[in-house]
Amino acid sequence: MGKCVLIIHGGAVNTDPTTIPPDKEEQLKQGLRQALMAGYEILTRGGVALDAVEAAVKSMEDNPLFNAGRGGMFNINGEVETEASIMDGATLRGGAVSGLKLVKNPVSVARLVMEQCKHSFLTAEGAQEFALSQGLPLHDPNYFKTDEQRQEWLDIIQEAEVEHANKHDTVGAVALDMHGNLAMATSTGGIEGKLRGRVGDSCIFGGGGYANNEVCAVSCTGDGEIIMLAGVAHEVYALRKYKKVSIAKAAQAAVDVYADKLQGDRGIIALDPDGNIAIESNTNVMRCAYQQTDQEPFVAIWKEEVEAHFK
Repeated sequence: MGKCVLIIHGGAVNTDPTTIPPDKEEQLKQGLRQALMAGYEILTRGGVALDAVEAAVKSMEDNPLFNAGRGGMFNINGEVETEASIMDGATLRGGAVSGLKLVKNPVSVARLVMEQCKHSFLTAEGAQEFALSQGLPLHDPNYFKTDEQRQEWLDIIQEAEVEHANKHDTVGAVALDMHGNLAMATSTGGIEGKLRGRVGDSCIFGGGGYANNEVCAVSCTGDGEIIMLAGVAHEVYALRKYKKVSIAKAAQAAVDVYADKLQGDRGIIALDPDGNIAIESNTNVMRCAYQQTDQEPFVAIWKEEVEAHFK
């Protein structure tokens, strides 16, 4: 049996530090700790990476502090539309969903698509019908709408122009289990004020996430449009596979790839088959946590905390 590692993220963004006061910072850290524990306990019991990333992401989908599942961002019509993907590095199978409005845990629907569906990607009503056919309960749309998100949406629709650069958080996880398997999961409520039907990077393989036992597991966060167009997760994979660079250098390079043409926030968590860790972003906030065999958990909100930890 080898070592096990779990890394999670709860979103990367550039923001004024006053928007995250100490009490909110502690609440976010507690949410990250809970998600980390949910996944890492599975790994320590000899469980598989796929179960660990699903459990960690489900914890954040259930926590209204994170933009995934409950507490997802409102679209321009005042609806919450969620999306997610999951991928097994051992088999290279994956499942993805988008446009969900009634499903509590999008990451679990994505896993069912991977395991029980002949397709890899379902969207909107079709994804919800599939979830219901697999025994997952549907929830009233109000379950997903928190008072804080509702007020932010009201502020948006009162503005003449919709520009909300700091409202695009995502959650994700990558894991290495004791059996040497890698997996990733990514989930989001999308961009605040988005058009109905908008699809982000979180459900796009090679965009918001990717996993391959031979190379790496990656989950991304930030501006979905630029992450998709830059193929950020696949960039990490390609640099590792073809240039044989370290996972840390691959993540560093992917944060900046095509940055002159595709400007915006990017955050990356990544693992290689040996359990080497990468946490990178071009933002001042990188909500993240990780734990590995025989080490204490690490939890951070600010990029400077991450940089100091890895010095």
